Amino acid sequence: MNGQAETGGPLRVLLADDEHLIRGAVAALLSLEDDLVVVAEAGSGTEAMAMARAHRPDVAVLDLNMPGADGVEVVRMIRAEIPGCATMIVTGHGRPGHLKQALAAGARGFLPKTVSAQRLAEIIRTVHAGGRYVDPELAADAISAGDSPLNAREAELLELASDGATVAEIARRASLAPGTVRNYLSSAVAKLGVENRHAAASAARERGWL
Repeated sequence: MNGQAETGGPLRVLLADDEHLIRGAVAALLSLEDDLVVVAEAGSGTEAMAMARAHRPDVAVLDLNMPGADGVEVVRMIRAEIPGCATMIVTGHGRPGHLKQALAAGARGFLPKTVSAQRLAEIIRTVHAGGRYVDPELAADAISAGDSPLNAREAELLELASDGATVAEIARRASLAPGTVRNYLSSAVAKLGVENRHAAASAARERGWL
């Protein structure tokens, strides 16, 4: 069934992906659908939000990993500022934690980039109509992975540790005493069952918990 915007015209779509070739190909394929029109394209989270404010699309199709602001952050901002715009995340490497974050932020769709253009068009119509779509394999992975065992402070400090920063540097950035930082990082390492903070940061990121 074809979709229509509230104005009665075609559904107005925003595409955001930092890979220009992919974005252009998807835009070209969606343009073949009579009831869809790509009104704006963006190559970063910041640009996506600017385009969303300027064009107020019916549906925003957002890449998960973009410079400026990731897809989940953009979903949150669109939901707050343009509640009439349905959002969906498309990713080439979805992690269980990312799915949960996206749904919590208000995304109505979460799917892999391997989806066909025809299926993408169907999902755009579905989310605009108030439905949801989550890729079954990504959903199964999220269920099997469970929730993050890390508390907010542990996750924050692991994020700071992920670029190889020293304890002193992490303490300075987080405005904490070095001993406090060590305690939090030791707790995170123990919870994740790895050897050190760098392995903990890598493991948490792999599961989408950072």
